[in-house]
Amino acid sequence: MKNNTFILILSFIGFTSMVKAQEIIPISKAIVLQKVSQENSSLKISEQEFIQARADYRQTNAVFLPNISASHIGTATTNPLMAFGSKLNQAILTPNDFDPAVLNDPAQVQNFATIFEIQQPIINMDGVYQRKAARAKMDAMAFKSERTHEYLVFEVEKAYMQLQLAYKGVNVLKKALLAAEDNKKLADNSFLQGYLQRADVLNMEVRVTEILNQLQIAKSNVLNASNYLSFLMNDENDVVYTPTDDLIISEMGIEEKSISENRSDIKAMQLSAEAYEAINKADKMAFLPRLNAFGRYELYDNKMFQGDANGYLVGAQLSWDLFQGSKRIGKLQKSKAELEKSKLEYNQYVSQSHLELNKAKRALTDAKNKLNLTALALEQSKESLRIRTDRFKEGLEKTSDLLMAETQYAQKEMEYNQTIFEYNYAQAYLHFLTKP
Repeated sequence: MKNNTFILILSFIGFTSMVKAQEIIPISKAIVLQKVSQENSSLKISEQEFIQARADYRQTNAVFLPNISASHIGTATTNPLMAFGSKLNQAILTPNDFDPAVLNDPAQVQNFATIFEIQQPIINMDGVYQRKAARAKMDAMAFKSERTHEYLVFEVEKAYMQLQLAYKGVNVLKKALLAAEDNKKLADNSFLQGYLQRADVLNMEVRVTEILNQLQIAKSNVLNASNYLSFLMNDENDVVYTPTDDLIISEMGIEEKSISENRSDIKAMQLSAEAYEAINKADKMAFLPRLNAFGRYELYDNKMFQGDANGYLVGAQLSWDLFQGSKRIGKLQKSKAELEKSKLEYNQYVSQSHLELNKAKRALTDAKNKLNLTALALEQSKESLRIRTDRFKEGLEKTSDLLMAETQYAQKEMEYNQTIFEYNYAQAYLHFLTKP
């Protein structure tokens, strides 16, 4: 048993040395929130998603703005029609060019054309509703980014409390280890004086070993909590954080709040449904004709980048796709189904949010009641341990009873800290759910 205890102590010392080898950095919750707001990968991803949605919306400006293009084309031909047309565009026809022999078998004609073209949409109803859909999607992404930030604030609250709780566990076990070692010394002295059996001393050694095991796990929890905070802050440095804020009971006073329809994620779902509705209307409007204006200004010459002859063409086009197989009908049916699906998902999401709110309120009530009970149990176990420790020093208490009281006090202190975490977490989650 002594050999096993010695091995565990060496392992614990090695683990502690490994922790000390890492950089230990005190950090406050405010600093964590600041770094998460600046560096978190999820936030950066949501920002890029919003930029992408905004770019899609800006593309729909083509529904109202003209499409302007310029081109320069060079050709060489002996085709009778093309040769005659090229000379005509260049304004270089002569009477000799109407000779049937020249018309039927022309010499090679070079033609260079510089063309400026503009196309202006006038009536394009499906494009108008596609633009509305893109705008709704962009606004939905903005609300989604806002909700991502709110979630990360909540996640920081939880992660920081986990770090605080982990250090609380380490401190409790360190105190328990010191108490166990003191009691073991008393047991060793009593054994040497013949007041205790060897089995009692072994029980003390077992208790020390158990605490060492628990303390090693508690220090691993500190490392895990530190690593998660580093992940949230997008910090790749392998460091150990220590909280500058203590784990204490907080009171937010939010028990009576309710779900707001203006909550960012609910607004995002609502706007998503509006986007699908606009898409469905756009598919309906695709059955209507379109009216577009166009214009061309052309420069012709037989030399590159010259333009001795010019002309223009303006007009308007009314086009109507009467039938495209069953493509548009199927597309309309699909967008209608997507619209109905988005409405159902919205209602389901709101209903689920109310369900989560009710659960969170009950969890907060349970945590508040548990907090009072664990606080009372902690005081009772502390007093019980004090009495039994004093009696053990006088030789009036069994070793097993002292070990039981010692174990119970450590458990109750751990439970009390855990209950503070649960109570504060329940409040933070309720605040997250009821945020407008």
